[in-house]
Amino acid sequence: MRILALDIGQARVGIAVSDPGERVASPVCVLPASEVLGNAKPFRRVLEDWEPELLLCGLPYTMAGEEGPQAARIRTAAQKISAACGLPCEFADERLSSREAKRSLREKGLSEREMRGKIDMIAASLFLQAWLDARREREE
Repeated sequence: MRILALDIGQARVGIAVSDPGERVASPVCVLPASEVLGNAKPFRRVLEDWEPELLLCGLPYTMAGEEGPQAARIRTAAQKISAACGLPCEFADERLSSREAKRSLREKGLSEREMRGKIDMIAASLFLQAWLDARREREE
């Protein structure tokens, strides 16, 4: 099953996808949040290209493991996206994924400006990979 991960921000949504065997997460793109929430053509094209069977949305938790202040907004947006594209939705802990994405891009020598459009899709691929790994471990 192919899984599409969404890192839903106020301005942008980072998108990553798993391989059909659910082993590897790969960054795909970043789209304006309005296009994803509005089920606009660019987002529908991503859905057509990758044919996911599940949406995995990052949910911000605090370091104490509780849902952060943005969680309610993310849940509402995720349910709207899920309903519009007819796919089930699950949530994953996205804690520290953006920070890790930034660190990874900085190590590759990218400037803050060059990172801006990439952080969200890298973050989505990081929490998708962690979710895939945890799920695989539970099944073994």
